[in-house]
Amino acid sequence: MDRKENYILEEDLQSISDSQNINWNTLVNKSILVTGGTGLIGSLLIKALCKVNIDYNLNLNILSLVRDKDKSVKILGEYSRYVNHIIGTVEELPYIKDSIDYIIHGASPTSSLFFIQHPVETIRTSILGTMNLLNLAKKKNVDSFLYLSSMEVYGTHLNDESIIETYGCSLDSMNIRNCYPIAKRLCENLCASYTREYGVPAKAIRLSQTFGPGVLSDDKRLFAEIARSVISKKDIVLQTDGMSKRSYLYTADAVLAILTVLLNGENSNVYNACNPDTYCSIVDMAHMIVKELTNDTVKVRVLSQSDIDLSKYPPSHYLNLDITKLRSLGWEPTIGLKDMYIRMISGMVNET
Repeated sequence: MDRKENYILEEDLQSISDSQNINWNTLVNKSILVTGGTGLIGSLLIKALCKVNIDYNLNLNILSLVRDKDKSVKILGEYSRYVNHIIGTVEELPYIKDSIDYIIHGASPTSSLFFIQHPVETIRTSILGTMNLLNLAKKKNVDSFLYLSSMEVYGTHLNDESIIETYGCSLDSMNIRNCYPIAKRLCENLCASYTREYGVPAKAIRLSQTFGPGVLSDDKRLFAEIARSVISKKDIVLQTDGMSKRSYLYTADAVLAILTVLLNGENSNVYNACNPDTYCSIVDMAHMIVKELTNDTVKVRVLSQSDIDLSKYPPSHYLNLDITKLRSLGWEPTIGLKDMYIRMISGMVNET
């Protein structure tokens, strides 16, 4: 890892460890299971847990359910020695002998192309995996279970009005691309149902699109495409009209939001998480990044809508998430959109 990238990572981990909003002593002598630990958010979450475990001498047992241990070890680097890896999948959950006090379930497909090509597998992984983890939470009598959901569950909101957690969704059940948000929404309901029927202390968090250092150079998501264009000084090409508007979230802020809800959130509740100051259209975001980071040497081009397969993308939407509920738990976002890109690009440039 490059020294500059390592500095940014360590700065993020230290900011998490220094948070005054989390009572880290809650985790003393506890055990926590994380799924999705090789993903962007999950891997930083595990590194952060390792960091606070060291800083506060918590004697925290960190369990990571992964398909590929070698991949996880490579991603976690020096922190991997503080993690107990469990090899398996959420669909076919292996036997776990350890006691478990907390579960954070973040394993999920994230690629729009995968949703279109494998909608059944997308639904199966979401529903079966979540039920397996909730059953494990019931069996282990956990202190808290947190499901990582998505802003996409709100569907095609058609105006800039801020969206609170009780807002009803607008999702076409016959649109194959909606296999992902519909499955996510059902998983949220499973959390509430397991709380009601079995007393499992489950809650969920709806994350807006999240990025920062650790995004791989071959990531296919839009924020990574924009970052690559900045790095290569090539035009940013938008595959849609770019009029959809949404909020974004920095990875380290997301980790603190997740831990805040896990430890302080109410059971059978869901919480929005984003940085409201980042709310903008895709095309405006692209132009802002071009102006701020390339001095307008890179251009933004929008493809003709007749030249692309729009079924691969969610319809135009406005996802202006209201975070009043999460703020009531003491959480605040800290990193804005420009700095999110600067820190992500630094990591991509120095990726080894």
